[in-house]
Amino acid sequence: MTRNTPKPDDRSDNVEKIQDTIKNTIANMEAAEETMAFSDGKEIEAIREKNARRKESIKGLREEVVDEATDRKNGNL
Repeated sequence: MTRNTPKPDDRSDNVEKIQDTIKNTIANMEAAEETMAFSDGKEIEAIREKNARRKESIKGLREEVVDEATDRKNGNL
C-alpha cells in the first residue's frame, strides 16, 4: 500500500504571490468603481461594501507580505 505524504512547505515565493494577489485585488476594485457609473443605487451600495472588504483584505495581505519578507530575510523559509 502506498502512503500519501504531504508536500513540503515551500514558502519561497509567497511574497511574490501575495503581491500579485494585492495587484489583482486593486485592479478589481478599480473595475468595480468604473461600473458604478452604470449601476443603480442598490448595486452601487453593494460595490462600495465589497470594495470596503477588499481594502481590509489588502491591509491584511500587506501585513502578511511584511511577515513573509521578514521570515525570508531571517532564513526561516
